Amino acid sequence: MAPAVLIEKLQKRYGKVEAVKDVSFQVEPGEIFGLLGPNGAGKTTTIRCICTLATPDAGKIEVSSINAIANPKAARQKLGYVAQEVALDKVLTGRELLQLQAALYHIPGKFAKERIDKMISSLGLQEYADQKTGTYSGGIRKRLDLAAGLLHKPDVLVLDEPTVGLDIESRVVMWDILRQLRDAGTTVLLTSHYLEEVDALASSVAIIDKGVVIAAGTPSELKDRVGGDRITLRIREFCPLEEAEKAKDMLKSFPFVQEAIINVAQGNSLNLVVTPQSDALITIQQALQAAGLPTFGIAQSRPSLDDVYLAATGRTLMDAELAAAGSRDPKAERKQNMK
Repeated sequence: MAPAVLIEKLQKRYGKVEAVKDVSFQVEPGEIFGLLGPNGAGKTTTIRCICTLATPDAGKIEVSSINAIANPKAARQKLGYVAQEVALDKVLTGRELLQLQAALYHIPGKFAKERIDKMISSLGLQEYADQKTGTYSGGIRKRLDLAAGLLHKPDVLVLDEPTVGLDIESRVVMWDILRQLRDAGTTVLLTSHYLEEVDALASSVAIIDKGVVIAAGTPSELKDRVGGDRITLRIREFCPLEEAEKAKDMLKSFPFVQEAIINVAQGNSLNLVVTPQSDALITIQQALQAAGLPTFGIAQSRPSLDDVYLAATGRTLMDAELAAAGSRDPKAERKQNMK
């Protein structure tokens, strides 16, 4: 069976900025696929290219076996797109907005009414459909935006940060809706920088950083590649780099320590990959004490997607988010989004 979405060696530049350098992945029919990475990694640019809202500089894009670059109109008929920012006309009711969306899709009147009624029912909008959208909460606005993207029965639903800004309850509701869509046969491609969201929903994941895919596979495969358990260790609350390096060199000599990384962005803490064993924490603490080094904090856990990102880049996803926030140029972002 052909992939629902196929991306090969995608590249996109905005002036001097390489938003996407080399992105390749494929999404299988009927799955939820997660594109994970920090803000500024190239996720939104990638899906804008997939949805024919931006033209790539190089690469290949196929949607349901249609060349989206050569035949964007045909590709759009197979796609539903829900952007990160919800754009609703506040003076329209939810039902009126869906009627407008149906007209834009050229959906025949009788069929449009059936689809609108079905979307309102499926997404739990009965109570709100005839109220003006300006009165909606963030979660209800997201659901209405999702309904608009599903009106024409797309093969592939593309969601850019579908739960950003939502409270926990609204996020859980959205997760349940996406699982129901998947179970009904809709292919879902979503971007997110929420680790738990991708882990909970996606059967396949591509992790993107600085415009390049750095890891791809199922969440279980990616975690298994990291290998072993994770130990996070802080010598002191604010540890000098020399002291962290001394601890790192000592701990790397232990046969159960597979890898040791100093996380400079988090106060020179140490992130260890270890062969699972019950006495790892005690052994490490005793060795540090013998070397005259204190233990401010230590914890052991199974690998996570953040560990995958850390192993590939040397920093956590949160570190990347903070770095991106510090270097972000709002004016440049606005210009980019207008192109």
